[in-house]
Amino acid sequence: MSVNVLALGLNHVSAPVAVRERVSMPEDSVLPALTALRAAFGGAVTEAAILSTCNRTELYCAAEPHVAEQLPAWLADFNKIDAGALKPHVYVHDRHDAVRHAFRVASGLDSMVLGEPQILGQMKDAVRAADEAGALGTLLHQLFQRTFSVAKEVRSTTAIGAQSVSLAAAAVRLAERVFGDLHESRVLFIGAGEMIELCATHFAARQPAGIVVANRTIERAEELASRFAATTMRLGDLPDRLAEFDVIVSCTASTLPILGLGMVERATRQRRRKPMVMVDLAVPRDIEPEVARLDDVYLYSVDDLGAVVQTGTDARRAAVVHAETIIDTRVQHFMHWMQVRANVPVIKNLQATAQVVQAQELERARRMLARGDSPEAVLEQLAHGLTQKYLHGTLAALNHSEDAERKQLLSLLPRIFPSGNERR
Repeated sequence: MSVNVLALGLNHVSAPVAVRERVSMPEDSVLPALTALRAAFGGAVTEAAILSTCNRTELYCAAEPHVAEQLPAWLADFNKIDAGALKPHVYVHDRHDAVRHAFRVASGLDSMVLGEPQILGQMKDAVRAADEAGALGTLLHQLFQRTFSVAKEVRSTTAIGAQSVSLAAAAVRLAERVFGDLHESRVLFIGAGEMIELCATHFAARQPAGIVVANRTIERAEELASRFAATTMRLGDLPDRLAEFDVIVSCTASTLPILGLGMVERATRQRRRKPMVMVDLAVPRDIEPEVARLDDVYLYSVDDLGAVVQTGTDARRAAVVHAETIIDTRVQHFMHWMQVRANVPVIKNLQATAQVVQAQELERARRMLARGDSPEAVLEQLAHGLTQKYLHGTLAALNHSEDAERKQLLSLLPRIFPSGNERR
């Protein structure tokens, strides 16, 4: 059975955050998921990698073709979701479409923020995790190496990353819509990862009245806070101190909400209806979506920020045509590599058969020489024997073929047995 490249998943275009958060896989669940995936399909899935970010969860597999139809159901079952509810949001690509999808994702063409660079690092992390889990083989290893090369080529030869409007910049823009100048605003960051660091950089540039970082690991919070003249607090202090802040930006790896409706409602009462801007960049979400019902709270999800960053991207969209051309060419190269790779077993069988014939004819020649036959006669017999066996399969196929098959064989013979002039 042939092995295909498959890419399956859902992203910010195919599914809202309420669906994406239900299939999001934190780092510590990727290895169990890879193990479960390969166990579920046995030898039908030979290689696999999982990419899970706030905007997408995707499976990349080297698998037998029939697996493509069954993967959506597996993804639903692994995440304990009704398959019927998940299916409308899932896309499945195979062969060249899967390769093109991988190239586009790594190049930032499939991102919420067109041309954003973070996805390439996230994909490299996913490949590293799959490799450490023993889930990568020759096919996916080659696919991802070429994927990273294509992403580098796109970024270095097109303007796809120029004038980037990031989610972090969008968060600042939304806060300024409510408060205007942020000089008198106090900002709370919940989490201390890469996205929070980016947001802190953008907010700090607006010189707010105060910045506080809350994180599960206080040492990490202190490290980040020291870079922005900020202070820190423990997550356990959130219920008592939430009312102090005008802007709250949260992005953690928690599987459950950190800020619930009751906690935020109490904070708004303490603030006496002074507005709060809450930006939830986490998937699964850190802030209960019901918080948006509160009159004095402006709650924005990662999808809301995505709508903001779609503006002002004309220059990068103009570069998409160039990037797509690069990707199409590189897809063709990879598919050619796959085809050549698929021919390897056939070539090995042909070589093995030829070596058997060679050994038989050489043994016959040695016996003739041993009994005293002339070297010239031995060479003639060796050449005749090799020629007859070399042509036997082809002549037999021609003699036993019908009209249509015979015409096809005859059209191929000049390519298989070029004339002496063509060989020169």
